[in-house]
Amino acid sequence: MSTYWPWWAGAAGLALVTVTYTLLTDRSFGVSSAWDRVLHWRSERRIERMDEEFADDRALADALAAATAEHFGTRPGSGSGSGVTTSPPVAYGKPQPLESDSEPTPSESPSAVSLRPVPLVTQAALLVSIFLGGLIAAVTSGRFQLRFDMGPGFKDLVTADPAAMIGLLFLGGVLVGFGTRLAGGCSSGHGLSGCGRLSPVSIVATAVFFGTAVAVSFLLWKVI
Repeated sequence: MSTYWPWWAGAAGLALVTVTYTLLTDRSFGVSSAWDRVLHWRSERRIERMDEEFADDRALADALAAATAEHFGTRPGSGSGSGVTTSPPVAYGKPQPLESDSEPTPSESPSAVSLRPVPLVTQAALLVSIFLGGLIAAVTSGRFQLRFDMGPGFKDLVTADPAAMIGLLFLGGVLVGFGTRLAGGCSSGHGLSGCGRLSPVSIVATAVFFGTAVAVSFLLWKVI
């Protein structure tokens, strides 16, 4: 691989990664959320351990029912108070639903509406894979070069001062992170997963991403 991939090969590769990730994890593909969770891995791991204790929704419901019965009682007048019934008053003439012993439908199951996040190790593996993929691509193409600046183009267009370069890169990273959290996703989350699902929010966000990039590139290369 001596040159860059053609556009159609890159598009097919991105589509394959996005679809595969969604099928394996049942979640949208996103890099910014993965990075945020990995940075806060201690708190995320604590949340995962708490979720593991209540992984069985039936066991969680039984535990809540037992705790409620212990505190309030299971018969009228057995709860806290001076013999007053704990059952709510029934309006006269209002039909009451019949009790049923049938199992709840999948749409009524708590797990159908409360999706747990992707395991932390999966998102850590995603970030490592991005780094290794870029490294392998650079090495196999013969373009790998370890450097500590942004290249001659950045020096000629922006600045060649190392301190100013570090400051600008840091400020740019902060702005990118702020914008990503403000938009609720990055170019991968909105541009790949969101637009693939035809989400209106993701389509608007991606249009803003690329529109701003085109405008800034035009200002840098044609005006400034």
